[in-house]
Amino acid sequence: MADSREQFGSKLGFILAAAGSAVGIGNLVGFPVGAAKNGGGAFLLMYAVFVFFICLPVMIAEMTVGRSAQKDPLGAYTDLSNRNPGWRFAGWLSIVTPFMIAVFYLVITVWIFGYLFESVIGNLDELAQPETFGTFINSYNLFVYMAGVIAIVYLILQGGVKKGIEKAAKILMPALFFMLLVLVIFVLTRDNAMAGVAFYLVPDFDKIDASVVNGALSQAFFSLSLGMGIMITYGSYIDKRADLPGSAKLVALTDTAVAFTAGLMILPAIFSFNPEVNPEELSESSISMIFSYLPQIFLEMQSTFGYVGASAIASIFFLLVFFAAITSLVSIFEVPVAALMSEKGMERKKSLMVCGAGLIIFSVFCALSFGFVTFFTEFFNYAGSTKSFFDVVYDVFYDTILPLNGLLICLFVIYRWKKANFNEELDRGAPNFKGSIFERYVNFSLGTFIPVILLVIFVNTVALKYFGVALIG
Repeated sequence: MADSREQFGSKLGFILAAAGSAVGIGNLVGFPVGAAKNGGGAFLLMYAVFVFFICLPVMIAEMTVGRSAQKDPLGAYTDLSNRNPGWRFAGWLSIVTPFMIAVFYLVITVWIFGYLFESVIGNLDELAQPETFGTFINSYNLFVYMAGVIAIVYLILQGGVKKGIEKAAKILMPALFFMLLVLVIFVLTRDNAMAGVAFYLVPDFDKIDASVVNGALSQAFFSLSLGMGIMITYGSYIDKRADLPGSAKLVALTDTAVAFTAGLMILPAIFSFNPEVNPEELSESSISMIFSYLPQIFLEMQSTFGYVGASAIASIFFLLVFFAAITSLVSIFEVPVAALMSEKGMERKKSLMVCGAGLIIFSVFCALSFGFVTFFTEFFNYAGSTKSFFDVVYDVFYDTILPLNGLLICLFVIYRWKKANFNEELDRGAPNFKGSIFERYVNFSLGTFIPVILLVIFVNTVALKYFGVALIG
């Protein structure tokens, strides 16, 4: 017998859980580096505009669909479309996408967990060596760390919504915020830190072009976990009396605040402990920054704090990123787990076991994609280059299908489910939202320019990723 539909125990619990899904590796590392390379303050401004004027309406649409149907994305699309086969396919897409994203995200989380462990036991000097990361991701120790991460995710999700996801969010998210603030205060007291702050915050509008605008929009869209089915699933756990638009605004604000604050940690740290740095040469890859560049920065701190002190700072940083990664991974993986419970009538533990088995198999394939096994390392070819299994999963499900899923939810709520039904559900628990300027804006934007923007992103991504042709920027 399937478990009855659970609900979050409080508004705070929902906001922390939803914010936890949004706050991830991209917020803590990718965003500040992207801002530094793309105009500093100008990038920040565009990011904020995109979050609140484009991404927030999409988030509200996903939450509203979930709360109305009280089901996972597949069930929601199926019920609200009166079992239309085309929209049922959209529902399946919203289940498969987060499952496959969880596959590669688990691998990255395992890397972070491994670096956290190595920092704690005093191996920071080894982590700072240029060749360490390549050796690390092809070692058998990786699978020991993977077992540890899977165990943590299982323990959280087997507790369900209230006792698992919400309880973990109430512990991990405040701890994440606290560690982030501690690191920011520490970094801002270092010599030359203000040079990093100035570079991060002072706009350079000359750098703004189509590719930068597209980058800021993509960062905002991906940052808020849109298109993954998470907000539909979490929306199904929200009480019908809750102020849904207000909650969505707080989630977007929290996510943006974390991303901004992370910039006040990363950039000043780089400028302080490497004054000769050329920001233009910073890698755009969050992976490269976390596992190659930042360990070198932490090791340089030993001249000031000693080796133990530098290792402690590195450990706090990797714990911070690990918490962010775990909260995101739990949210992503809850989508297929909830779908099996709802659609197949499974109990949570059985659903976890089935989804977990698939996650382990595909994650092992991804983990073997970096030289361990030639078949997975040279898995496919497109756009004139060889792609690993990890690359294919990332390119297809993260870069390509997410904007498509975002496009589909916009079209669904306005043209299939209809505005009247959408607004009726939106207005529950939010009497001040009914008839407001913001409600009219949400309806207008979801039915006009937001789908166009997401369609352009999707088409440009397909052209660039798979045919090597950039249609924009």
